[in-house]
Amino acid sequence: MTITTDSVVTIHYTLKDDSGVVIDSSASGEPLAYLHGRGNIVPGLERELTGRGVGDKVSVRIPPAEGYGEYDKNLVQSVPRRSLRGIKDVRQGMHLHAQTEQGPRTVIVTRLAGDMVTLDGNHPLAGKHLNFDVQVEEVRQATEEELSHGHVHGPDGHHHHE
Repeated sequence: MTITTDSVVTIHYTLKDDSGVVIDSSASGEPLAYLHGRGNIVPGLERELTGRGVGDKVSVRIPPAEGYGEYDKNLVQSVPRRSLRGIKDVRQGMHLHAQTEQGPRTVIVTRLAGDMVTLDGNHPLAGKHLNFDVQVEEVRQATEEELSHGHVHGPDGHHHHE
């Protein structure tokens, strides 16, 4: 069976940056299962896996536009520390949840300067090329429940982890 829209695809993958540093990998754990064609993985990798089958190995470099997007300076802003009421011990590298005009977004504290806090709403991999080594482990048809929910359910059925 080849990978098409609405296939459940199970892959092992390693993701590296352009300098060869491993950013993420499934090698030491469970493979990743996802519903193909539903935007559950970055668009460039989804495109590269379309039409592949079990046992196929793919090495591909995905440009930012087909990965986590280009880096957007408009998503970086400085706010007074007092606007972060209720958040104790604000530190560089801290992830916060913010309500924005585009809805909820995770922001990262990138700088503390006096009373000002710089928040970056870009994905940490925005603007970066993604170098994937992937092996297709399994391909199957999605169940009706998986299709209606838009994501894969584990072997024990339906579980939402919030």
